[in-house]
Order: sequence, then structure tokens, then C-alpha cells
Amino acid sequence: MIASPFRGFPLLGGTALLSLAASLAGQALLKPQLKRLTPRMSQTELWQAYRWSIDPQQRRDASLLLVSKTKGSTLRHQKLLAGQGWGNSPLAAVALKLQAQTAERLGEKSKANHLWQSLLKRFPNTTTAADAYYSLGRHNPELRQQLLEQHPAHPAALASAIELDTSNSRHQRAIHLTRWGVFWPGAAEVLRSACSAPARNGHSNQERQELALGLAQLGDGRTALSCLQEQAPDPATALAIGQTLLRGNKEEQLQGESLLLKLAQNDPEAAESLKAVSLLSEPLHPKATLLESLPPALADRSPSVAAARVRLENGIQADEVFQRWPDSPASWQLQWDLSRDALLKEEWNKAQSILESIPTQKLPEPLAARQQFWIGFTASKQGRNREATKIWEKLLRSHPNGYYTWRAQARLGRADLPALLGQPVSISNPELPSWTPLGSGEKLVDELWRLGLAMEAWETWLTLRVEVDRAQHDPNTRMVEGRLRMAVGDDWTGLSRLWRTSLRLVGEDCHTRQLLHHSQHPYRFWPEIKKASHRSDLRAELLLAIAKQESRFSPGVESPVGAIGLMQLMPETAAELSDSPLNKQVLATPETNIELGARYLAMLLKQWQGNPWLTVGSYNAGPAAVADWLTPELAADPELWAERIPYPETRLYTKKVLGNLWSYLGLSSQKLCETGM
Repeated sequence: MIASPFRGFPLLGGTALLSLAASLAGQALLKPQLKRLTPRMSQTELWQAYRWSIDPQQRRDASLLLVSKTKGSTLRHQKLLAGQGWGNSPLAAVALKLQAQTAERLGEKSKANHLWQSLLKRFPNTTTAADAYYSLGRHNPELRQQLLEQHPAHPAALASAIELDTSNSRHQRAIHLTRWGVFWPGAAEVLRSACSAPARNGHSNQERQELALGLAQLGDGRTALSCLQEQAPDPATALAIGQTLLRGNKEEQLQGESLLLKLAQNDPEAAESLKAVSLLSEPLHPKATLLESLPPALADRSPSVAAARVRLENGIQADEVFQRWPDSPASWQLQWDLSRDALLKEEWNKAQSILESIPTQKLPEPLAARQQFWIGFTASKQGRNREATKIWEKLLRSHPNGYYTWRAQARLGRADLPALLGQPVSISNPELPSWTPLGSGEKLVDELWRLGLAMEAWETWLTLRVEVDRAQHDPNTRMVEGRLRMAVGDDWTGLSRLWRTSLRLVGEDCHTRQLLHHSQHPYRFWPEIKKASHRSDLRAELLLAIAKQESRFSPGVESPVGAIGLMQLMPETAAELSDSPLNKQVLATPETNIELGARYLAMLLKQWQGNPWLTVGSYNAGPAAVADWLTPELAADPELWAERIPYPETRLYTKKVLGNLWSYLGLSSQKLCETGM
């Protein structure tokens, strides 16, 4: 019997509906099991997700991750990004931006413009739109103006503020940079030019306050003062100018002290006044006349003033300061200064008492490690060796590798530095820490970080943070900023932020501490360091340790005395090492700079028979100066010898470099969070 066509159609339709329902049900069951893609995944895993995933969102994630992992493969990027700008998600805007940038790199201007216009039309209010405003605004001042208004802190807006060099825009761009990007390259010149404008046809009084504040933040206190054109600075401006002047010559220091004192006297209730009295109290030898001139109520609220008075009284009533302000950096510094003085006088019992005056849990990790090492040291000097051993063993279990864990290991007789000469690179490729979430508190920023889009995460974070008081960055925020800056290549600022974070972050969990430690020890310029290590027969970790401390891995750095590049070489020293003078551009080249720095370190190691203390000290202060510091104490108690180095800069430098070295030597082996901490 032949089936009627009227019965076949419902049968086919029903089969299709059942298939669709089964497919949707299968996808619903599978979706919760889909992997969350991260940079930890291999390219093979990402390619499989990109080609075969049933979830279009996961396919886009895989596409963006593959783009981030294959730098420089422009044609491949174009194929990966094709069709990924679908939907209303912010990631669609990011995909369009990356497509437009790829088209520009391939010289496809018409296609790029079409993509930028599409991005601007569909996502006009997203952070990503700033790049479209910038690109399309090259020949359209109105779009550039919209960029400045809608995305003021975005790098594209800051770049526009530098580039808009017309007589009608100079006033506007100077104020914009002051408010949103005072440290942007080129901003200082714009601000100085704006400040030179006569008052009658220039800025308002409030704008001059802002310009002066910006210049002070840039370290130009003199120009900041002249920018005010005789008007009195407001509290924030006075504080910034005073702080900058304190770092200048004697005349500027006196000027800064006067400015800060006047601020404290005229407005004692202002938050800036509390910071001002802290600055006036910071020197190791504070001025009694300044402290006596402070408003009593303000002085009584300041741990810095209390610490300064203890210094003037040679340590009397220090315990009262420690008990009242155990969480203050002023107390931490006072505790170390007093205990160090007792250690150098070999007053072991007194040193131990001072070191124990603030509980370990009240201190940030680097200061807690220092405290514990020296408490163990004083115990050993008083014959309590078992107690010292327990303290040092706990130190090793509780803290990441660094200067004081090295010294604890050495004191316990368990490990010390290997020979630094005659043992070049010990690893072919360093084991870098695996990807970890950013934890910024901003959903989109964390999502972009997860997809390996560090630049987009940084730009979005900058823009989203504009509503937050930038002067109130807590340590966790600084840690996020430091990691983002390093991810986009700004190691100079990023490493500084992370170090400052480590000195303020108290009570953090083990994984946070280990992440912070790893983040501060990147393997930058590894091919050049590996090559120089082989040529000079020098441990590669020593080159990393020196470059990190000298330049924070920033090739363009030049010191006030003329030292250049990653290894901060003086041109005269470089000329001797290379047998011919080198111009600054050549000397700043990473390969050349590292090569010459390695040669110099090898020479110093040979001169000092491989002694790391003398070698590192000589790299900073010169071998002639170090030769005057030789005493038997170096062999018996090298930690005390280091504390007696008469140059504070060299003293800190030596400990920091040797701590960096120990960290790099153990970076891939120490598993702190698995030890029960």
C-alpha cells in the first residue's frame, strides 16, 4: 500500500522537529560541560574548540586566544577573526577592533575604515570604540573631540591630546593631560608650554592649580611654582610641590619644607596636611624646629611625627609608638632603624627586643622575612642555636625565595649560591608561572585577561577606573595595575607598583603572596641573556638579577649620571669593554648592553675570586670603593658586613640583587603553597 503524500509531510515535519529538539537538548546538556578556555590551554586544544565547539561563544573565545598566542601572524589573524563580530557582547566590539587593526596592517585601508565605522555605529559607548574614534578621527577633528569627551583616560585619547597641536587646542590638551594622563609620554612638554602662557589670555586660576599639580607629579617643582603666578596653592597642589622640592637641592628642600609647614599650619584638618607632616618627619635626622612648629592636634595624630620624636630622643619611648601604631609604615621603618643600630653595635638582646616589638602578622611579607631572620640571628649570637634553627626553618616554610631565605638556608648549612662564573645557562627555557586570573573586580577586564588580550584589558581597566579616586589605590588595586602594566610591556612602572604592593600588603593568603613574588621576577630578554651567559661563562640568573635591579628590564632608561640601558653601563666603561667608543643608541641596544654588562660582571667575579657580595657591591659603587670595606666580618657574618656598607644606595642594592639572584635560582622549584603555609 502506497502512503498518501498528505501523511508523508507530517511525518517528515515531525522527524525534523524531533531532531531539532534532540539537538537543542543535547547542546543544553553539553554546554555546562564546556571547558572555560584560558591561556593555559595548548594551541591544539584551542584549535579543536575553534573548529568543533557547538557553542559559538566558545569558538569566539578560542579565536581570540589563538590571536593572542600567535603574535605577528597577520594573515592567520585575519582568518581567525573573520565572522567573530556577531552579537551585542563587548567581545564582539573587541573582535571588530582586532579585525580593523589587522586590515590596517595588511594595507587594506577601505576594509579597515568599514570595520571601524561598523564598530562605532554598533558599539559607540564601549571602551573599544575609542580606537575607532582615534583611527577615523585622523582627518576628522570632531571625532577626536568626541574621543576626548567620551573616553578621556583611554590611551587613544591621551595620544590625541599630544597630537592635537594647534593654537586653538593647546589650552584644552594641556588640561586634558593634567586630569587624565600626566605621565603620558610628551605630557610634560605640553604642560610646561601651557604654563608659560600669560594669565590674561591663558588658564583660569583653578586650571593653573591643576597644571601646577601635574608638573609637581612629574617632578618639576620649580616650574609648578611659577605656573601658579603668585597665587597660593590649594592643599593637593601644595603637597605635591612640597614633596617634589624635598627631593631637590638644599635651596629647594628648604622651599619644600616651608610649603609643607605652611600647609599643615593653615589647614590642619585636611588629609593632605597629615601627609605633609609625614614628609617633614621622614629623614633619619629630623629637624626639631619643624616638629615644634606643627599644630599639636595634627602632630598627635601622626605616627610619622611620633617616630621622628623617638629618633630625636635616641630611641626613648619607641615602644609606645609600636603599640599605638603597629600597622603604620612609619613604625615599621623606625623598628628597623633602631634594631639595625643595635645589631651593628652587637647589642643582641636589645636588637631582639626591638625586633619582637611588632607582631610578625602586622608586617608585610618582605619586612616579616627580615624580622624573622634577624631574630634568629640574635638568638644564635646568644647561644640559643636550637631556637635560631626553628625560627629559620619557619622562615623558609613561610616566605618566597629572597635575600633572607637565602641567608637562612646558608645559616642552616643547607644551601648557598652556586659558582657564578664557569657555570653559564643551566636551563634552556625558563619555566614561567602558568596563567592566573587577574581578579580586578571588573568583569570585562577579567574576561579580556582570560582571553590573553592584555592591551585591551589594560585600556578597559584604565577607562573604568576614571570614576575611582586615583589617589586612594589600595594594595590589591596596585597589584592589578602592576600585572597589567607588565603584561603590556611597561616593566618600569609595573615592577615598581608590585614592589610597593609587597611593602603594604599585610595578611594576604599564600597564593597571593606567591603570585606577587612570581610577578616580580619575569624572564625578559631571555635570548640575549642566554647568549651573553654562554659567551661570558656566567650564570644567566645573575644577569637577570642585575638587569631587574638596574633598569627594571627597561632598555631606554638613562640615569642622572649617564648610565645607559638594561645593565646601566657608563659610556666610559662600555668603551673599555668594547675597545671602542659606542654611541648611546648602540649602547642602549639590549643585545649589546647585556653582552658588555656580562663581560664587566665576569671581570669583577675574577677580581674578587667569585665572591658575590664584593662583585655585586662593585657593580654599583666601583671596585675601588669596595676594596676599602674589606674586613674579616665578610667571611664570618656577611649579613652584618652588608649592613655596614657606608653607602645606603649600595647597601640596599647589594641585598636586592642577591635576593633577586636567589629568587631566580629557585623560581621554578619552590612550591610555597604546598608546604602547609
